[in-house]
Amino acid sequence: MKRRDFITTLGLPGLFLPANLYSESFKPKTFFKNKNIKVNDNWDVIVVGAGPAGCCAAISSAREGAKTLLIESSGILGGMGTTGLLNAWCPFSDGEKIIYKGLAERIFLESKKGVPHVSEKQYNWVPINAEYLKKVYDNLVTNSGASVLLFSQLCGVEMKDDETVDGLVISNKDGLTIYKAKVYIDCTGDGDLAAWAGADFKKGDEEGNVQQSTLCFTIANVDMDKLKEEAPLHSGNKKSPIHKMITSGRYPLIKDAHMNDKYIGGNCISFNAGHLTVDSTNPESLSQGMIKGRELADELYEGLKEFSPKAFGNSFLVSTAPVMGIRESRRIVCDYTFTIDDWLARKSFDDEIGRNNYYVDIHKLNAKQYERYKKGESHGIPFRIMLPKGINNVIVAGRCVSTDPYAFGSLRVMPPCLVTGEAAGVGGALSIKNKKINIHNIDIDYLRKRLKEEGQLI
Repeated sequence: MKRRDFITTLGLPGLFLPANLYSESFKPKTFFKNKNIKVNDNWDVIVVGAGPAGCCAAISSAREGAKTLLIESSGILGGMGTTGLLNAWCPFSDGEKIIYKGLAERIFLESKKGVPHVSEKQYNWVPINAEYLKKVYDNLVTNSGASVLLFSQLCGVEMKDDETVDGLVISNKDGLTIYKAKVYIDCTGDGDLAAWAGADFKKGDEEGNVQQSTLCFTIANVDMDKLKEEAPLHSGNKKSPIHKMITSGRYPLIKDAHMNDKYIGGNCISFNAGHLTVDSTNPESLSQGMIKGRELADELYEGLKEFSPKAFGNSFLVSTAPVMGIRESRRIVCDYTFTIDDWLARKSFDDEIGRNNYYVDIHKLNAKQYERYKKGESHGIPFRIMLPKGINNVIVAGRCVSTDPYAFGSLRVMPPCLVTGEAAGVGGALSIKNKKINIHNIDIDYLRKRLKEEGQLI
């Protein structure tokens, strides 16, 4: 998809908004009687989206000496691990050692202090205490010297020309403000900034179908002793109550056996369970998905009480996540697209900025399965999958990097998002040292040198 899918509006030349936000009933020039919107142009690097990638991008950019602003639409740093109530880290090791190093390892090890019941030697599928992880991100980001702007929504991109972003229109309690920087880092997950700037993107598989989404939730006051006596809840266990819920026919929103639970402490179990079809780039679909997600969480909770009464009979559904767990939306087309053939070949790259060994995890019915890596195996993550074609001052990080639909199933999760975020921040800070900024011409050898000095595995 290209910029033709967007329109110029608001009476501001060069400002692009998604076309589906415009209608004849909306009168932008009337709404904005005063076109002199405030401008804040004090920044070297602006990072949009404060999930794992965004936090690492802000930290590493500030660490390199760039005046950095991190903008987040919610009131919480950390994305899916905090706001999204995701219950566990995907594996951090290749079976022999931690491979997501640098800031990723630091955040991971700090977060483990919030789940003291977990062994120090456990590096895979470590539960997440969301409240503790919030503190980890708060401390690391603010101590880095980066500035943070919460409750602030990206709502437009102002272009200087076809290849250069000139500013971002941000909406918050101060109204509309255009924030300007030399370099912009898109960590929105959906690739909003890059797409609105005119970068091409892909979405979903060959038919346009995206992976299923999940609204995570937490159940409190679980009888842990009784739970240990009963069948494990994970869907891989044929005796799990999830299978009885489905066959009973009393829980129509439970359409498959997706059930992943983790004990996070205090007789609380956090769940990554249930599937919904959601297009996160469509506001109506996302809104309906949140409502259906809460209904689905309640059905799963009621089913656990019915079919695992000793453990869940006196429990209560304490929280559903305030954001949907989106697994797939836009993938920005960049200088290089990482493919499933690269993944299968365990390929290394001259411009790699870290390693990854997560399996191809695709949440679709009848998705093709790929054999998982063996101990000690991993592939390189090339920096070029973060550089949008045709845009000279935007870097993308997180799950909107350039992959094919299958390799995406491996690179979309939090550990590699932390790694690409750190590389994006270092790259953004390095690029502003040149008089004519072009992120495609970053000195990759020096970038890799800095990442190695900060402990990254390359």
